[in-house]
Amino acid sequence: MTLVLREADVTQVVDMDAVISAVENAMRELGEGIAQNVPRRRAFAPGGLLNVMFATYPGGRCTGVKAYSVAEGGARFLVSIFGLDGSLQALVEAEHLGAYRTGAASAVAVKALRRLGPVEVAIIGTGKQAVTQVLALSRVCEIKELRVFGRDAQRRTAFARDRQAELGVRTIAAESAEAAVRGADVVVTMTTSAEPVIEADWVEPNALVVAAGSNFPHKAEIPAGLVERARTVVVDQLATAQLESGDLIRAQAAGKFDWERAIELSSVVAGKWRAPDEPGITLYESHGLAIWDLAAASVVIPAARERGLGLEVPFFA
Repeated sequence: MTLVLREADVTQVVDMDAVISAVENAMRELGEGIAQNVPRRRAFAPGGLLNVMFATYPGGRCTGVKAYSVAEGGARFLVSIFGLDGSLQALVEAEHLGAYRTGAASAVAVKALRRLGPVEVAIIGTGKQAVTQVLALSRVCEIKELRVFGRDAQRRTAFARDRQAELGVRTIAAESAEAAVRGADVVVTMTTSAEPVIEADWVEPNALVVAAGSNFPHKAEIPAGLVERARTVVVDQLATAQLESGDLIRAQAAGKFDWERAIELSSVVAGKWRAPDEPGITLYESHGLAIWDLAAASVVIPAARERGLGLEVPFFA
């Protein structure tokens, strides 16, 4: 039987701690060469595009494909999960799942790369993905203050109010991106902007910057000068970053970055690379991997089955 999960089913059972653990394990397997991930491919059509990405995750006993369309009516996400025996285990509507797995990946990176102790966090962006970024970070570090900036004053005020109520963390709606970023130990950008949303000289000398909003080569949230300043540049996957990281592609074109500097997050998680002792900015470029979707689905599917959610259908019977 194949389990079909709608967004409402996923919302009831998805748990950030479980997703972070699964994504961390999946990245460790990727770093050890046990799992595989194939970068996203896009096919353009009049008025929209189709995106397809796939991976194997033996630790979750699954392989799978994520496909989603983007058009004027919005985006629609579907993850197809196969067992290692080739059986179709589940079809999962995956907008909510995607927000959780992206946040979880940032948490895995922050856990592996940040300095110890309480941190001040700045987030640029106030959308749904920004919500799960903050939620995930709160699970792996002690946030002593959260500062948020978005262009819409009402949205950033509501975002700050809601995060403080949800997480019990002092949260400030900053009047500018600069006010949010200056003094922050961790800076997260989660926007749809095609141009940089922060400036290099705002960032503290030892900050960790998570650039998570852009996955198109023609878009950049981070200025080339910040890439140049970074002591360490970590990417979710080199092959993916070379296709999609507008931040790094622009920096390379400006002569401020060389791909030989890039370290894959999977290598960090697998213990194959450790940060140098000297201080400096660390930049993590997150663009999205199918193996994160598999990892998230691997914990959501059994949780849904345990609660009797979704619809079991005799697919391919």
